[in-house]
Amino acid sequence: MKFERIPLDYPCGPAPEPGASREIAPGVHWLRMPLPLSLDHINLWAVEDGDGWALFDTGMHTPASLDAWRALLGPGGALGGRRPTRLFVTHMHPDHVGLAGWLTREYGCELRMTFGEYMNCRVLAADSGREAPPEGIRFYRRAGWDDAAIAHYRARFGGFGKFIWPLPESYRRLRDGERIRIGGHDWRVVVGSGHSPEHASFHCPDLRLLVAGDQVLPRISPNVSVFPTEPEADPLGQWLESLAKVRREVPDDVLVLPAHNEPFQPLHARLAHLERGHQRALERLQELLAEGPKRAIDLFGALFARRIDQDLLALATGECLANLNYLVQRGRVAASEDAQGVAWYRLA
Repeated sequence: MKFERIPLDYPCGPAPEPGASREIAPGVHWLRMPLPLSLDHINLWAVEDGDGWALFDTGMHTPASLDAWRALLGPGGALGGRRPTRLFVTHMHPDHVGLAGWLTREYGCELRMTFGEYMNCRVLAADSGREAPPEGIRFYRRAGWDDAAIAHYRARFGGFGKFIWPLPESYRRLRDGERIRIGGHDWRVVVGSGHSPEHASFHCPDLRLLVAGDQVLPRISPNVSVFPTEPEADPLGQWLESLAKVRREVPDDVLVLPAHNEPFQPLHARLAHLERGHQRALERLQELLAEGPKRAIDLFGALFARRIDQDLLALATGECLANLNYLVQRGRVAASEDAQGVAWYRLA
C-alpha cells in the first residue's frame, strides 16, 4: 500500500542476529528469525516464565530457522538452555506458526492459539498437493486475470503448508479479553481480524508492552485481502474496526513489539496513520473509478507504488478486492459482470 511514513521512536536499537537475543524489558527478550521472502525477517519474543520461557511466534519451517532455534535453546545458547513452557501464536501465517509443531513436539510445551487461527491453519495446510479448485480460478478470472496469471496460480496452489511443520493435534484456545499470567505479570489477549481471521495480540499493563504480531506494524501496512474462499468478505472493514478496538483497549504509551521492523512508540499515532492511509487509498480508488468502469487489476496504481509482478499478483488482487468490497458494501461503488465473468466496478 502507498503510505507516507511518520516519525516514530525506536528505542531498542538494532535487531539481534538470528540465534541471538536482546533483553528489551525486564524478563522480555527480542529474537529475530530469517525469512526466505522479500520481507526477510520476523521478530519473536521470549518472556521469562518460571524456570523456562513463554514464546511468542515461531518463524517459518526452514533449515535456517531450525538452526537458530537450536542455537537459542541449546546448552550455552542465548536463552540459557532453559526450555519453552508455553507457545503463544498470534496467527496462522507460516512465518508466525511455521515451527509451532516442531517446538511443541521437541520441548513438550503447550500451544496457545485462537480457534479461528488454529482451524484455518489446519484447513489451508491440508490443501498441499491439491489442484487449484474451479472456485479459485473463477475468482481470479472475475478480477481480470489472463491465462498466464491463471497458469501461475495453478502451479503455485497448495503451497501454504510448505513452510509449516504439522501442527499438534490438540491446543489450548485463546479468547478475547483472557488474562494470562506470564513471568509474574498479567497479559491480556486482544483479538482482531482483517489481516487474519482471529489475530491475537498480547498487552501487559505492568511492563507497558504490546506484542502486536501483524496487527500494527511501524513501517508497512499488513496485507488485508479477500480470498476465493469468501469472495464477499469485508476484511478491510474488520481490520479498521480492530484498529479502533486496539486504540480503546491499549494505552498510547506502550512499547509496541511488532512482528516486522523494530519495536516502536507511540501506538496511537501509528494507528491513526494507518487509518488515514487506508481512507486515502479508498479515495484514490474512487477517483480512478470516476473516469469509468474498471476491473480490479486496473486499479493497482491507486494502491501500490511498486510494480506488481506474477509473484505479487495474488496478494495485490486480494488487497484491491478488500478495498472494493468495502466500498461496494457501503454503497459507494457497484459491480457488474460481463459475458466472460469479469467484474467491472463503477461509482454507485
